[in-house]
Amino acid sequence: MSGLGADFDPIGIVIDWLDTCRERRLEDLLSLYADLATLDCCSGERFVGQAGLLCYWEAAFELDEVHPEPEGVRLDYRDYNGSAVSTKFWFDAEGSITRTLCVPLPGARSRAA
Repeated sequence: MSGLGADFDPIGIVIDWLDTCRERRLEDLLSLYADLATLDCCSGERFVGQAGLLCYWEAAFELDEVHPEPEGVRLDYRDYNGSAVSTKFWFDAEGSITRTLCVPLPGARSRAA
């Protein structure tokens, strides 16, 4: 993965991220993010910094796949209502998440559909 420091494992960080979400360990989840990290949500909302990220995290996820990409890592999962979602992660040189972008997966249906 070009552009990423060699001193951390981005896939390992995303797996840690997923574990903290499942276990609802918000303090540990927030510790994975840089202080001014952003999260861009499927709804078009943007959450900035620790306070903004704290407001966002309310759902448990069901993992589908983790994909390493040149700029970071992409995680495909199902959200709390079963909708298929993809989240992309970017990292700083220290291995903190600097940005996440959530988008619905095309053609996917929720369990409720």
